[in-house]
Amino acid sequence: MSVVNISNQTEFSSIINTDKPVLVDFWAAWCGPCKMVAPEIEAVAQAYDGKAVIAKVNIDEQGELAGQYNVMSIPTVLVFKNGQEVTRLVGYRPRKEFSDALDKVL
Repeated sequence: MSVVNISNQTEFSSIINTDKPVLVDFWAAWCGPCKMVAPEIEAVAQAYDGKAVIAKVNIDEQGELAGQYNVMSIPTVLVFKNGQEVTRLVGYRPRKEFSDALDKVL
């Protein structure tokens, strides 16, 4: 499974309210650290194929959604379980931190 690009609030709500853990990367095209995190997120998507949903939200296109989740700096990665935020990682993080966050809710 590849990374899901979320394009609206309805899509976001339906994705985070699935029975699988969901990792969401809030990012922007102009953000240097976001570009560094992107391949880490892709690797996590490959490793957790079928076990978790990996998604991205472009804050320039979905500013309201970023505001709703108090995303103040990017990249911000949120992990959801049953629609509830359980982990928040801000700034560049290595792949292992994303994997560890998902493993805690699997």
